[in-house]
Amino acid sequence: MLARGVFLLACAAFALAQPPSPTYIPQTKFARGQDVQPTYEGWIRNADGSATMVFGYLNRNWEEELAIPAGPDNKLEPGQADRGQPTFFLPRRQTFLFRVQVPKDWGQKELVWTVTAHGHSEKAYGQLTPQEEITERMIMTRGNLNPGEDDPNKPPSIAIDPVAPASVASPLTLTALVTDDGLPKPRAAPKPRPGAPPGQSNSAAAGRPRGLNVTWMQYRGPAKVSFDSAGPILVADGKVVATAHFAEPGTYVLRATANDGALSTRADVTITVKP
Repeated sequence: MLARGVFLLACAAFALAQPPSPTYIPQTKFARGQDVQPTYEGWIRNADGSATMVFGYLNRNWEEELAIPAGPDNKLEPGQADRGQPTFFLPRRQTFLFRVQVPKDWGQKELVWTVTAHGHSEKAYGQLTPQEEITERMIMTRGNLNPGEDDPNKPPSIAIDPVAPASVASPLTLTALVTDDGLPKPRAAPKPRPGAPPGQSNSAAAGRPRGLNVTWMQYRGPAKVSFDSAGPILVADGKVVATAHFAEPGTYVLRATANDGALSTRADVTITVKP
């Protein structure tokens, strides 16, 4: 009996020591009230010997969008606090968003990005370690490690037509001009599953645009910008037209991303919004 009791106690202790099955771990999603975690994505080696550090962020909120101006709550160190980092934080993960060039004699110093939201400060530490070196192609493919040496596809080019100062009362028309080499060829839409209503596919991606497209996002600004359609929007006749609405005056930066289905490029526009 003693041996059996020892065996049962050992089994119980073993069971308690094991992590619970992932099936039973509660997953909590917070709509708001959470902080922002800046992220260091890696660095690019430049031809002149300097380096470019690349950062992104994780807004832990699923709905809340945070405006955090450059300054004590949104700063880079050492040096100037404002290095062009985002000041408007969209929900969830946003990758490869902004860059800071450091001189060739930077060595192993750290560049630290600190973001404070809802009373919590989070940091990202940029350093030129060999294992964190990345390439432009990795950014264009959102992290794909394939160097693409045998890929004839070239990234699209994008430019944004100049815009006049906007006002809170009037919507602003944005025009992105896009060119591409036509590669890769757009894939055909998935076939509908048997018995499905007309137009319904068995793929969640069925409703996504297939071909060269543009997506708009807010990068900086004191308040939320609303788009009639942020995209993805298919390019027609070499351009995409969108409409933006501003709730408050101030200086805003909006970003358009052109994607050909494999590679993407970005362009920014700065907009002054009057009362």
